Amino acid sequence: MKVKTVLFTLAICLAAASLVMAKTNPNMGTWKLNEAKSKFPAGAAKNHTVSYEAAGDDIKVTVDGTDGSGAATHNEWTGKFDGKCYAVTGDTTADQRCYRIINSRTMSFTNNMAGKVVLNGRIVISMNGKMRTVTTTVTNAKGKRSTSVAVYDKQ
Repeated sequence: MKVKTVLFTLAICLAAASLVMAKTNPNMGTWKLNEAKSKFPAGAAKNHTVSYEAAGDDIKVTVDGTDGSGAATHNEWTGKFDGKCYAVTGDTTADQRCYRIINSRTMSFTNNMAGKVVLNGRIVISMNGKMRTVTTTVTNAKGKRSTSVAVYDKQ
């Protein structure tokens, strides 16, 4: 009986720790693209608004933007910032996304399609928590790599 009590207590503590991490993670909230400070190659997709919110023990990320031709895009991801891949919906270029915390202000992420990495990225939050810089590298079907630097302001 003691083992069950210990395991139950441990499970509650881990759930609480996940919730605290979600609430204290500086990525949480809504971010709006600052195009004047950003650098995109011609024809690159742009995420105009990115929102991070708690979803139970998980984090939900909602992204609205435009693709390379200017058509509206919307995708959603729900998971943990634990380096494991979780499904992303609404993204025609990826079926999974993986986030990993590097330090208190930095995360890395990848987008995967059919088990293959199609995008690598790094997110850095400014010291004052009001700016977010996302650097991504994409490799197209022909093997050509391009890098974007998107700067976001906290809303």
